[in-house]
Amino acid sequence: MEQRHLGRTGLRVSRIGLGTLTWGRSTDEHDAADMLKTFWEAGGTLVDTADVYGNGEAEYLLGRLMDGLVPRRDLIISTKAGSIPDPDRRVDGSRGYLLAALDASLARLGTDHVDLWHIHAYDPNTPLEETLQALDLAVSSGRARYTGVSAFCGWQLARAATWQLAAPGTRTRLAGTQMEYSLLQRGVEREVLPAALDLGIGLLPSSPLGRGVLTGKYRHSTPSDSRGACEHMAPFVEPYLDDTATRIVDAVSTAADGLAVTPLQVALAWIRDRPAVAAPIVGARNAQQLAAALSVETLSLPDEICRALDDVSAPVHRYPDHDWSTL
Repeated sequence: MEQRHLGRTGLRVSRIGLGTLTWGRSTDEHDAADMLKTFWEAGGTLVDTADVYGNGEAEYLLGRLMDGLVPRRDLIISTKAGSIPDPDRRVDGSRGYLLAALDASLARLGTDHVDLWHIHAYDPNTPLEETLQALDLAVSSGRARYTGVSAFCGWQLARAATWQLAAPGTRTRLAGTQMEYSLLQRGVEREVLPAALDLGIGLLPSSPLGRGVLTGKYRHSTPSDSRGACEHMAPFVEPYLDDTATRIVDAVSTAADGLAVTPLQVALAWIRDRPAVAAPIVGARNAQQLAAALSVETLSLPDEICRALDDVSAPVHRYPDHDWSTL
């Protein structure tokens, strides 16, 4: 699998990442092992997790698999801290909480460092400089090699990145940012994507298949074994089952028919090759689903297909993007 630099850094990651959101919850150790082995054998390196996935079970599971299945040195391990697993989805960006959470992640993963450590969410109640100092301490202590943020909006990302760049050699520059991004959710293109491009930050899109909707599986019904049929995950899928999404999914399916590939491959190739994107993070239910996603490696979409998909999925931007030359 092709390797890409993450942002303007020396860190190289596989251009498809493996997500572990459901590991230790709906994905058991057998399926996780099959997926990790399939991913590794395909040349994949970037494995993304977080301390709150499965209340820590995802990290435990990944650590056990690295202990005997896949060599630690062959993987780029990315994890996150700052999100608190409670019904209110609180965040804590304090230096003390973040560094303690990192130590706990390392213990669960069974490693002395992670390759990429993200702040999971912006904490408006903690000075941003304090939050970012945790990143610097993680790198200077050797517990993290590179750092990033997750779910920061445009101004938050720009402020954090410029603060880190203001003292080169003292502060660690942000390597990556995670945000939901797909043909069904292009909101990052308004401010986050331009900021990432300007500041040399690599984008790691989550839910690149529109929470599974872009595979076309929901076009006619809800499969009984899908996330949309799961009581816990159905509210996650439901927003992307409206008329607008249907038009986009139909266009993806039409493109797939014309290219003799699957809708999954079309949707994943589109997001993989967007500006600033380093690696979409794919979450699969089993190794067969993952292998289908990894098969996109040989596919590059023709320019006319990309333009058609761009047009049908174009987000509606008004102020401040109005063309004042028309007045």
